[in-house]
Amino acid sequence: MSLRDAIDNFYERLVHDAIEATREEADTADYLTDVMCVALNRLPARYYRHSIDMMFYLADEELKEMKEKTLAAVKQARVFVREHHRD
Repeated sequence: MSLRDAIDNFYERLVHDAIEATREEADTADYLTDVMCVALNRLPARYYRHSIDMMFYLADEELKEMKEKTLAAVKQARVFVREHHRD
């Protein structure tokens, strides 16, 4: 296992969940991948090694705030990607 494989960014999971919660019928995989990239670039990185550690040390209020910021970033990213679509 490489060092890179040993860590994850918690926001990746939150962004994925927010994208799934806001999924629209016309969304394509390419569009959603772009949305995910744009949203992640607008959020801070929050790396962890073991997901159980992240959940144990994360306060409920902090998780709620992270989810709210993530949903806002995904909504903004959807607009950005739509407006900057290239054929």
